[in-house]
Amino acid sequence: MARIYVIEDDEDVRGQLCVLLRRGGYEAIYAESFEDVAQQVFAADPDLVLLDLGLPGTDGQYIIKELRQSSDVPIIVLTSRAGDLDELMSISLGADDFIAKPKSGQLLLAHIDAVLRRMKGLSAAGRILEKDGLVMDVARSTASYQGSSVELTKNESRILELLLSRSGQIVSREEIMEALWNSDAFVDDNTLTVNMNRLRQALTKIGITHCVVTHRGQGYSL
Repeated sequence: MARIYVIEDDEDVRGQLCVLLRRGGYEAIYAESFEDVAQQVFAADPDLVLLDLGLPGTDGQYIIKELRQSSDVPIIVLTSRAGDLDELMSISLGADDFIAKPKSGQLLLAHIDAVLRRMKGLSAAGRILEKDGLVMDVARSTASYQGSSVELTKNESRILELLLSRSGQIVSREEIMEALWNSDAFVDDNTLTVNMNRLRQALTKIGITHCVVTHRGQGYSL
C-alpha cells in the first residue's frame, strides 16, 4: 500500500483528501505543523507527497526546493494558486505534477496512480539480491524469506538494497544517508534510526530477527 503524505493547512480540505486517499487504497498521513516540513517528510518515508502551495509561515515552492536538495520522492502540487507562473516555478523546482483546485476525486486519484506507476517504472528492473535465504526483489520492493514476503517502503528498500549489496561489510550511517537523500546535510541521526527500526520491523514480519547488526559508532551490516 503506497503511503501518501498530505501537506495542506485547511483542516476540512485535508480531512477530505485523507478520506479520498484511504478509499482509493492508499495510506494517508499528513503534516500537523509547517515548520521543518522537509524533515517531517524524510521521517515519514512516503511514496508520494501531495502539496499545497499556500501554507502558514512558508511556501510550498520553498518546500519543493528543500525536498529536491536531498530526495527524489514524487511531488504533486494541489493548489488554488493555478497561475501559469506558479505551475512553471513548481515544475522547474522539481514537482512531478501540478493540479489546480478544485479537482474531482477520481481525477486526482488517477494523477496519483500515474505518477506512482511512472516512478516505479524508473526503478531497477529484474534485480534480485540474496543472503542466507533472504531474497530481495529490487524492482518490486519486496523481501522474502522461507515462503513469506513483505512489501517495503521506499526508504526500507533502499537501505536493504545497500546492505545486501555490501553484505559482510559495515556500511556507515553517512553512506546510508547519502543513499537515501543524496546528502546527509538535512537528515538527523534520529530520522535514520527511525528508518532502520522500520526495516527491522518489516523483516521481523517474515521471520528474520537480528539480521541488521548495529556497529556502535561505525554503522550497520548484514
